[in-house]
Amino acid sequence: MADGAILSTPPMTQVSASPTPLPGDTGSDWPDTTRPSELRSSAFGSTLFDALSSPARAPSTFDVCHVGVVLRALLFVHVVMAVGVLFVASSFASWLALASAGSAVALPGVLLWLLVACLLKHPLAALPESAQWGAASGLGAACGLFGWGLGWFTGLDLFSGVRWLAPVLAGAGMAAAVFHWLRLRARARLPADTTARLVELQSRIRPHFLFNTLNTALSLVRLDPARAEGVLEDLAELFRVALADSGESVTLAEEVELAHRYLAIEQIRFGSRLQVIWELDPDAGGARVPPLLLQPLVENAVRHGVEPAAEGGVIRVRTRIRLGNAVVSIANSVPEAPSRPGSGMALRNVRERLRLMHDVAAQFDMHSGPDVFRVQIVVPL
Repeated sequence: MADGAILSTPPMTQVSASPTPLPGDTGSDWPDTTRPSELRSSAFGSTLFDALSSPARAPSTFDVCHVGVVLRALLFVHVVMAVGVLFVASSFASWLALASAGSAVALPGVLLWLLVACLLKHPLAALPESAQWGAASGLGAACGLFGWGLGWFTGLDLFSGVRWLAPVLAGAGMAAAVFHWLRLRARARLPADTTARLVELQSRIRPHFLFNTLNTALSLVRLDPARAEGVLEDLAELFRVALADSGESVTLAEEVELAHRYLAIEQIRFGSRLQVIWELDPDAGGARVPPLLLQPLVENAVRHGVEPAAEGGVIRVRTRIRLGNAVVSIANSVPEAPSRPGSGMALRNVRERLRLMHDVAAQFDMHSGPDVFRVQIVVPL
């Protein structure tokens, strides 16, 4: 376990003024330690009422502002176009020429469709489903005509005898197919978010967790009423986030605040056995991530890195900017006596929701060593 350089800042957490590395942890390139922002308090009853009365909201179907979506859409349209010209090509050279000409029309049309859909994703998502189909197909027809007109304007000799109606119909059909795929993708995201909320709620209402938290608050009522109120407020906030509709995504800064609330409760329970080091880059706080992303990871760190060790353990939460991405790292010391293996549900859930939200633009890596266990997440800014 790490020694020294841990300054006590009761009652909530312990912050390193000069970060102490975990065993096997090298991180001298990380930014200076920054304490999480002042956390918002809320009444227990009102937060639960607001959470229960908030309806669930499905992700936007037109959420195409991701590298993976763009690449898949371009690949799909070009493959369909290349297969289609096989029926009119008389030779390989003819097919290659027709496919090249078709790409000159398809590429600007697809990029324009994706750009407009990205910019208007929220207004388009508010339309009825039938209107969404019409908007997607109509936009595809307009973008197909744009690509054909761009080729005509530049003097490109397109398919002999092909008039403007062909690219319009092709654009509408391709857009409808891409929109159908986006609908399936959006529907696939909702169960993962719902499962995350249910798993989080279940973990929060575990009898031993509630007993320990409420018992801690009761023991503080006479000695330190302010700290007892803080414990109940943190617990209420955890319930609020687990039950409330937090939308398609939240900021990384909001997730850090929620993780701080959870660790604040555990800090009172474990006392000096739990040492928490925060190394936060404020510039990384604006990155968008799925809700309930960090709390299950820090809970795993407490359960498997601190709770089984008689002498306690160290948890380090880091954020930084690297190559235009936000990088989050959660590391915990590994006790000599290993904890009981878990099911791995939290890690799988986090990885899947990152993939569904950011596709190939996100990374999720785990490193397990003899002295430290680390999870690192990379998301675009």
